[in-house]
Amino acid sequence: MRPRPDLLDDRSPRDIEVVQLTTDPEVPASHVYMEAQVFTPDSRRLVLHRSCHAHGSDKDDPLHRYLLCDLEDGCTLSPLTEELGATGPSVSPCGEYLYYFVNETQLGGGTLSLKRVDLDGGERRTICVLDAPLPGTSFRPSRIYPLSTISSDGRRIAISGFLGDGSTEGAPYGLMVFDIEAATVELVMRGPTWCNIHPQYCRSADPDASHDILVQENHDNIANAQGVTERLTGGLGADIHVIRDDGTGFRNMPWGRDGNESCQGHQCWRGHSEWAITSTGTREPAEAQLIEGRAAPHAGHVGIATPGGVRNDLSRDFADPHFYHFATDIAGERIVSDAGPLDEEASIYVAELGEPGQAPLRDFRYLVSPRSTCDKGAHIHPFLSPDGTMAFFNSDESGLLQAYMIRGL
Repeated sequence: MRPRPDLLDDRSPRDIEVVQLTTDPEVPASHVYMEAQVFTPDSRRLVLHRSCHAHGSDKDDPLHRYLLCDLEDGCTLSPLTEELGATGPSVSPCGEYLYYFVNETQLGGGTLSLKRVDLDGGERRTICVLDAPLPGTSFRPSRIYPLSTISSDGRRIAISGFLGDGSTEGAPYGLMVFDIEAATVELVMRGPTWCNIHPQYCRSADPDASHDILVQENHDNIANAQGVTERLTGGLGADIHVIRDDGTGFRNMPWGRDGNESCQGHQCWRGHSEWAITSTGTREPAEAQLIEGRAAPHAGHVGIATPGGVRNDLSRDFADPHFYHFATDIAGERIVSDAGPLDEEASIYVAELGEPGQAPLRDFRYLVSPRSTCDKGAHIHPFLSPDGTMAFFNSDESGLLQAYMIRGL
């Protein structure tokens, strides 16, 4: 840990502090992508990783590790994983365990293992090993997505991957749901447009909503037979859906696909509510807005034109909005986001959320400019602790990607 008062400027609130959490001058480090469930519910500990980049890691990198950061113990870092290919981390809702996958897959074969380790460094166990075709199919997953998601009751964990054999053109990608107690897995959704799925379980404790997963569909993407994406979207762009974790209940989020508004590719649930927020790019006016909405019945891939879709422009009172990556606290009352109105350097702002579906963001506050080279892939990716009192971001301002924290919100 290294205090970084030099990252504060004249616009920064006087009562905040910036801390650099990782400081190895030889090995890059990063927070896990901001939608990942990496915090204990008491906001005291979180998981980050070393020898990685802002969007994941190389499964064949022997230096890659997931680390536990104890914020109450001087932000000390301790390794949680040691296996080659560790990916897709999710902290259990009870805050006792880290679930993660070990990716030893290859096109058309290999092994994918689901593991669990105590956050206190105790028992490590293998929950499930997938070394055969997914049940009821001939598909073997590979190119495992770097993000998993765990249900609010801690019983199921989902992750996606490529389902091709390396020679079949137009092969699908798919979403797998693992039943932790039963140690089983089911392929609940598949198709060629699910190459960048960003699966996110609804964090509501409601027994019905706890089965909902927010997913991204990349229409008109192009991928080769090896599952390498050559174009993420085309035409009217991506749209966002909600699906139950048994593959039923496919619904639309009312965003994008009208020729003017498009989904940028980041969205998340608003805390533990059944509302979600996305960042959109619009041609007229040329803005990047934050729009919240609720799922409505599927009526084709019509996005913003979904019948019954409910939308609320959260950023409507912000002059010339240009927001990109963001996250909320668990109560859904506070949001942090990068960017801002035509900044020369990307900045981080925090704001308060009002009545869901009605109120705009209020009390926008500038925090810092992280000085990160976002155009070179060192994305800031800000997110909040569950209690909303701390914000976290990435930056390569030191010359190497590292993980940072803002205290005192």
